[in-house]
Amino acid sequence: MAHTAMSGSGTTSGDDPLQTAVWRLRSRGCWTDAAALLAPHSSVPARTLQRASLLVERCLFTGGGWPEAEDALRAAEATAREDHERGAAACERGHLAYASTVLGVRDRADEARSALGRAAALLDPAAPGRALLDFRRGLVAEHLSDSPQSARAAYRRAHAAATAHGETLLLSFTWRHLAGLALREGELAEARHGFGESLRIREELGYLVGTAPALAALADAEPEPEATRLRAEAGRLFRLLGGVPTWLADQLAPPASAAPAV
Repeated sequence: MAHTAMSGSGTTSGDDPLQTAVWRLRSRGCWTDAAALLAPHSSVPARTLQRASLLVERCLFTGGGWPEAEDALRAAEATAREDHERGAAACERGHLAYASTVLGVRDRADEARSALGRAAALLDPAAPGRALLDFRRGLVAEHLSDSPQSARAAYRRAHAAATAHGETLLLSFTWRHLAGLALREGELAEARHGFGESLRIREELGYLVGTAPALAALADAEPEPEATRLRAEAGRLFRLLGGVPTWLADQLAPPASAAPAV
C-alpha cells in the first residue's frame, strides 16, 4: 500500500499542495487520478516511485491494472540513482509480486522474496523505508510462507520503526496484522485492541478506502450483536466506494474469510 507518502506508510505533508491532492484521491480509491497528478514529474525519482506505488496499490485493491503498474515500476527503477532509491523501487517490486501471488493472478512468490531481499541490502537499517520493508517481509512470511512467527517478528520491527519515524498510516497496517495473528491464536482481547487501533488511525487520517477492511477485521474479534453492526457498516462503505477493495466482498459474507492484503 512512497516510504513516507505512499504504499501504506504515511499520508501527506500539510504544506505541499501536490501531496495533499494525491492523498485525498488515494484515500478515496482514486489511484489513477492521483497517479496522473504525478505524471508531469517523471524526472524526479521520488515522484516516479510514488506514482508506481499508487498503481501497485490499485492492483492490490481492485485486482486490475497490472500492465500500468509494471510500466510505472519500470520507470521508477530506471529513474533511481541512489541506493535508497533503488532499494525503495525493489521494495515496490516485491510488493507487486506479492499482490499478484496472494490475489491468485500469477505465482510470483520467489520474485517477491528476491526483490524484498534486494531492498534490504540497499536500504540503510536506520532509514525510514525499513519500516515499510519489514512490514512487507512480514506479509510474505505470513501469507506466502505460512510462517506466523517470522511474520510477527517482522511486523513488530515495522511497528517499532513506524512509531519512531511517525509513519502513522503504516501503524494502522502493523496494528491490523499483529491483531490478525493474535486472533489466529485465540487472543481475543489483544486482537480487539489491535484492530481497534487500526480502525481509529484510519478514521482519524481519513483513509476511507481502508476503513471498511478495518471495520470488517474488528468484527471478526467482536461478539454479537457488535460483529453484525460492524460488518453492516463495512458493507455500506464498501458499496459506497463501488466494491473496493474487491476481496472484501468475501470477507463480509459469513463466515468471514481472512483478507491478507490491507
